[in-house]
Amino acid sequence: MTTILQINSAARSQGANSTTLANETVTQLVAKNPGAKVIVRDLLADGVPHLDEAVIGAFFTPEDQRSPEQNAIIARSDALIAEIQAADYVVFGVPLYNFQVPSQLKAYFDWIARARVTFRYREDGTVEGLIQGKKVLVAFARGGNYKDTPADSQTPYLKAILGFLGMTDVTFIFAEGLARGPESAAAGFKNARDAIAAL
Repeated sequence: MTTILQINSAARSQGANSTTLANETVTQLVAKNPGAKVIVRDLLADGVPHLDEAVIGAFFTPEDQRSPEQNAIIARSDALIAEIQAADYVVFGVPLYNFQVPSQLKAYFDWIARARVTFRYREDGTVEGLIQGKKVLVAFARGGNYKDTPADSQTPYLKAILGFLGMTDVTFIFAEGLARGPESAAAGFKNARDAIAAL
């Protein structure tokens, strides 16, 4: 059975454009993969805390020396990793906040990026990402127009972190100009929906 993991990262629980586009992307994938299992992770409602001393301590404490509290942190991280490892498709809904991804999405990556679990260093010093064999789709929703400009810091970051973890088959879907009036918003949604229809 095909498994699709949808990860919503907007700070709004209702009406977020990035979530709408992620939903539509998943609908298209299900149409192409009848019977697919869909798992939705909403990082606003069910995200993880930002890194702190307790989380870092748990990640770097040997398994046989962890406290019960550290074991609980590791179990939460392990569950997130197992969830994404089990997916065939991973769909991210990503708004633009102050030129970057939402902090809750950054926190998510911080909780799944673990040495010797989701990446490892080879003897020659290069890195091998261990979350492999996924098709990743990123649905961006942006008020302005940033694609292919120096102001687009999201796309390079996501290419880097996803690639670092082993996910190199990534498609970016852009809905831009959404805050620049009705005509611009309509054009932005059309561009994104045309890309989704072509999947």
